[in-house]
Parts: sequence; structure tokens; C-alpha cells
Amino acid sequence: MIKFKGISVIILALVLMVISLGCTNTNSSQGKGSAKTIELTVSAAASLADALEEIKGLYQQEAENVKITYNFASSGTLQQQIEQGAPVDIFFSAATRQMDALEEKGLLLEGTYEKLLENKIVLAVPENASRDLKFEALGDAEVERIAIGDPGSVPAGQYAQEVLTNIKLWEVVEAKAVFARDVREVLTWVEQGEVDAGIVYRTDAQISSKVRIASSAPEGSHKAILYPVAVIKDSKEVEAAKAFVAFFKTPEVQKIFEKYGFAINE
Repeated sequence: MIKFKGISVIILALVLMVISLGCTNTNSSQGKGSAKTIELTVSAAASLADALEEIKGLYQQEAENVKITYNFASSGTLQQQIEQGAPVDIFFSAATRQMDALEEKGLLLEGTYEKLLENKIVLAVPENASRDLKFEALGDAEVERIAIGDPGSVPAGQYAQEVLTNIKLWEVVEAKAVFARDVREVLTWVEQGEVDAGIVYRTDAQISSKVRIASSAPEGSHKAILYPVAVIKDSKEVEAAKAFVAFFKTPEVQKIFEKYGFAINE
């Protein structure tokens, strides 16, 4: 009788082991078909909004388990947020100044800082404006209000100040300038006819049917406008962040950037 009980226990243990292995195999096969959801937060300059939204849709066709959340604002504002500990995986700036500041503070993941895109500074006027302005005409009395990104935090505003300083018009224009929180706010004011002109990136002017490009900044009047990207050192999803940045450099995505007026920095 004792032997019988012992054999029964052994058989029961074997049965349970087989059932357990079957469950494990079932769970494993389910795991292969349902990858863990990865969330990435990308802080990006406002001028990148349209291009990045299109790129997001394209990327999530290939990486269905990656959820991308964008935080668009001026590069200076985004820099401050990252310095204050905001949970960000990738920073895409409209100027190197902000990215360099983060690199100096050790906040970027080493080896991920790349200068990816180029842009141009232009003077935009409402579509129904009676004349096209040159930058050199911004000091004229009939030009009463000019929208510019705040040079303290908005790269487009910093470039605008550099251009106007180099053509000896900064003090005149500053007195009648309206300063915006980011370049898209400048564009909105021009679209609504609240200003006579606004200094924006070429990419911003190109996306609006309510403005036209009156002129481009004089050659050599400002530094090259480079858009750098980097993974933030404290990212919880470093490999996924690196993969998304690598996607920016594929030919298909570069065509999207070019469609919105950016040039690829070689």
C-alpha cells in the first residue's frame, strides 16, 4: 500500500510538470506575438512639428509597440525643462547652442549628439500684403510691427537678432518688434495680419498658405542654422531612443524632412 501511494505521488508530480510546461509554452508563444509597449518622449523645436508628426506615423507602422509622445516648444524652453529633470528620451533642437549647453552639463548620452538638418531664415508677410519687403527695409517708417521669436529663448529669434545686427538695423527693429514664445507664434501673427512681417524659418513659411516669403536673410548675415538631435542620458529606453534617432537618417525619412523645406546636413 505504501508503494502504491509513492507511485501515485510520483505520477501526480509528473502530470503536474507536463501541465506546467504546457502553460509555459503557451505563454511563451503568446509573448512572441505581443511585444511590450515602449513609451518615448521627444522634446522638439516647434519648427519640426509637421515633419515629425508625419515621421511618427511612418515609424509606428514598423514599430507598433513604440508609443511616441512629442513635446513641442522653443528650444530654450525645452533645454530648461531637461535641465530641471523633465522625463525626456530625445531632444531635437533648432540650434546647437541649447544642445551644447546640455552636453556641457553631462545630460546627453555620449556618442548620440548629431547635427542632422539645416534651415534658412526668411522674412514672411501676409499673403495679401501690398509689397514684398527686404530685410534692409524693416527700418522704414511704414513697417510698424515686426514679429520675432524672443531672442532670450527662441533660436529663430536669436538668428533674427544676428541678421539685423549685421545689417545695422537691430536697434531700430527692436523698438517696434513683437516678441513671440516660439517661431510658430510668429507665423500665426503674420497669418492673422497682426504684424507687417515676421522673421521665421523657411520651413515654417512654406507650410502656410496664408503667408508668403518676401525675402531671405542676406548671405553671410547669420551662422549656419543646424538642427542637432541627441538621446538624453537619463532616458529609461535608451535602445528604443537610439533606434528612433537612427530612423531619422533613413532615405525615406530624409525625403520627408526635405518635403518640409529642411536640408540634410552632410
